[in-house]
Amino acid sequence: MPELIAKTALGGPVPLLLAATELAEAPILPMTSVAPYPGREEQVNAALKPLGVAFPVPNSQSAKGDVRLIWTGRDQAFLIGAPAPEGLAEHAALTDQADGWARLTLTGPQAEAALARLVPIDLRANSFPIGSTTRAPLGHMSMILSRISENGFEIMIFRSTARTAWHEIGDALEHLHARASAL
Repeated sequence: MPELIAKTALGGPVPLLLAATELAEAPILPMTSVAPYPGREEQVNAALKPLGVAFPVPNSQSAKGDVRLIWTGRDQAFLIGAPAPEGLAEHAALTDQADGWARLTLTGPQAEAALARLVPIDLRANSFPIGSTTRAPLGHMSMILSRISENGFEIMIFRSTARTAWHEIGDALEHLHARASAL
């Protein structure tokens, strides 16, 4: 029987470091869509309690250690970093999402400026603080964007558009690097 090996969408490229800012592909983690059945929010939170997370309000996330539950849309969130706990399927529709998404990280002093060239929302820390999550376009692609640190973002993009996203973000970093070098 053949051995199947999970591969990331980009095959683990070497991180791109420009303008003291790093674009990297994040490892594959368990990722499950959680959509509570109507009126079952309390039961969903009770089932999630052993993981230390609760269903997030819009544009936010709940996290404990490496486990996160990030808002992804109306009455939907992605559980990342742990399998769905026992009993959750009785109160929510669960769907494995790990193979459909790529996760990129962009960290460093120019992360915000690079994304500002591609994302039509205010990403400044006072408008989009640590723990914020939103669905937004990245150029012409759809993404889920989370601020993970003062100068860091996680970009979740459909697996089929991962190479294009990498190229677009890399291009923005190259422009910022060239501008800084010319000064």
